[in-house]
Amino acid sequence: MQKKIPLFPLNLVVFPNENLNLHIFEPRYRELVNDCQAQKITFGIPTYMDERMPGYGTEVEITSIETVYEDGRMDIKTKGINVFRLIDFQNPWEDHNYAGGLVQTIPLDNDDEQLIRSQLIEKVQELFNLLQIQFNLQTKDFDILSFGLAHKIGLSTEQKYAILTMETEKERQDFMLDHLQTAIPIIREVERTKQLVRMNGHFKNFDPLNF
Repeated sequence: MQKKIPLFPLNLVVFPNENLNLHIFEPRYRELVNDCQAQKITFGIPTYMDERMPGYGTEVEITSIETVYEDGRMDIKTKGINVFRLIDFQNPWEDHNYAGGLVQTIPLDNDDEQLIRSQLIEKVQELFNLLQIQFNLQTKDFDILSFGLAHKIGLSTEQKYAILTMETEKERQDFMLDHLQTAIPIIREVERTKQLVRMNGHFKNFDPLNF
């Protein structure tokens, strides 16, 4: 489906169902927030990286305005809804001071393969254990597993953006599983090296060798 929405480019990747807190200070984006509230409409966050907008982003809704400061700045809470492809970008947009344009929303796919899903969850837990991160992985809380895990496994902005552009859940999970299968052995070796460095200078108790 195509629609026209206000746009707020940011140097980050937002995923559907993600909760994102924003501090709004520029006058044009304060205008955007006020218009969205008054008209009960959403806005889009197209990803901006490498000094350009490659073309994909996420439509978000404002769930609450937490604080409005005396000078007009505000803290807001938003939630991701849909992935979109940017068709037309205008800045400024129509009679507004902020940007906007035409976007094509992408249907969300949640069909995966049980084997890949299980392997991905296992690798994520292995990563957390390796890094000694206490995290209760409740995958049932994620409507779409890949989007729920993407910010938690050390992906770069470019890798997160790549996930955003993938239209099937299987493709996203395959991508993340490949990343973890590559990253975990490297992290394990780094942790082993750190342990060896910590032991340097300590008194060592060696078992005698029998020749």
